[in-house]
Amino acid sequence: MNDLKITHHYHNQRFNNIHEFFWGFGSSFHNVYAVVPLFLKELGAPEVIATSSAGIFSIVIALPMLIIAAITRNITNTKRLVISVHCIILFVAFIMGYVFTFSDIIKNPNAWKTYFMLFITYALAIGIIVPIWADFLEKTTNKSLRGKFFGIGFAFNSIGAFAGGIALKNILEKNIQFPKNFGIGFIILFFSLAIGTFVFYFYKEKRNEIKKKSLTSFKKEIKEVILKRTNFHRYLFSRIFYCATLPAMGLYAVYCQNKFNFNISEVGLFTILNVISMGVFSYASGHLGDKYGHKTSMLLAYLFHFLAVVAALCSKNMFIVYCIFIFIGAGQGAFMPSAMNLIYDFAKDKDKKTYMALIDSFLAPFAILFLLGIGILVNQGQFILSFYIIGTCLFISIILLLFFVKDPGYNNLYI
Repeated sequence: MNDLKITHHYHNQRFNNIHEFFWGFGSSFHNVYAVVPLFLKELGAPEVIATSSAGIFSIVIALPMLIIAAITRNITNTKRLVISVHCIILFVAFIMGYVFTFSDIIKNPNAWKTYFMLFITYALAIGIIVPIWADFLEKTTNKSLRGKFFGIGFAFNSIGAFAGGIALKNILEKNIQFPKNFGIGFIILFFSLAIGTFVFYFYKEKRNEIKKKSLTSFKKEIKEVILKRTNFHRYLFSRIFYCATLPAMGLYAVYCQNKFNFNISEVGLFTILNVISMGVFSYASGHLGDKYGHKTSMLLAYLFHFLAVVAALCSKNMFIVYCIFIFIGAGQGAFMPSAMNLIYDFAKDKDKKTYMALIDSFLAPFAILFLLGIGILVNQGQFILSFYIIGTCLFISIILLLFFVKDPGYNNLYI
C-alpha cells in the first residue's frame, strides 16, 4: 500500500482541523464528564445512573463495533461511508435539541428516561461511526506524520470545546428555564456536527487496491489476533484496569457538587479548563508519540487519570475541583492520539477497524463490572472507597503498561 502524498496529508490536516474544531465546539454542550451526569441529575435520574453515564456511554459504543467492522470490510468508498454514518448522530442530536427546547417534557416525571434513551442512541451512533472513521483517517494520513496529525487535530477539537465551554457557561448563567437551556445547547451540537461532517467531503484519500475479504477470512483474522498477538494481549490487560476511569468520569462532577454545592453554571468552567488541558496534551502526546513511541504518550494518559483520583480524594476547596478537570482533560488529550496510533501500530497492514472493534468489544464486559461495582458503592454513599478502588486499578494499569507492554511501533515482529 502506497503512503499518502505529503501534500495531500497537509491538505487533509487543514480540513481535519476544521472538522475537529466544530466537533469539539458542539460536543462541549454534551460531554459525558460534566454535562450529561449533571443534566441527568437535574432531570431527576437516580444518582447511580447519573454517575455511571460516562461508563455506560463507553459500553454502548462498543456494542456495534465488531458487527460494523465485519459488514464494512469490503467497502472501498470510505469517504461516502463516513459521511453517511455521521448522519445518524446528526438525527439523534436534532431530536434531543427539539425535545428539550420546544416541548413541555419537563412536566413529565419520566423526562430523564426519555433523555437517557436518546443518550443511549447517541452512543450507539458513535459506536457505528468510530471504526469507519478510524479506517478513513488511516487512508487520509501519512504514517510518518500521523501522531502530529492526531495531536494537532485533537488540539483544535479542544480549541473548539474551549469556545463551546464559554458559550455553555453563558447560556446556563442566563435566565433560561431548565431544561430549555440545555436543549439550546443540543441544537448547537446538531449544527456544529453538521458542519464538521460536511468538511469530510474535501479530504483526499490514498488510492490502494482493496483485496476482498470473505467472512471466513475475517473470522480467521480475528482468531489469529486473539490467539497469537501476545504483546497486544498484554496491552489489553492494562486497558482492563484502565476501565476504572469510566465510572470515575461521571463520578467527579456529582461527588464534587454534593460536597461543595456549586452552581450548575460551573459546568461551563469545568469544560473550559478540561479542554485547555486536553488541547495542550493532545498536541504534546502526538509529538511525543512520533518521537519516542505511542506507548510513552499513553502512559501520560494513565498517569493523569490517576492524578485526578488523587485530587478528588484530597479535594478541600473549589481550586482542587478545578484541578480534577484539568487532570481529566490532560488524560483525555493524551489518550486519543495515543490510542489511535497504537491501533495502527498493532494492526500493521491488517484491518484497522477489526483491531479497534476487538479492543472495545473485549473491554466492554470489564467496563460493565466496574460500573456495577462502583455503582453499588455509590448507591450506598461510599464515594471515598470508590475512589480508592479506582486509584488502585489505575496504578496497576500504569505498572502493566510500563513494564510488560512493548511499544509495537518499535518492534519489527507481528505482535
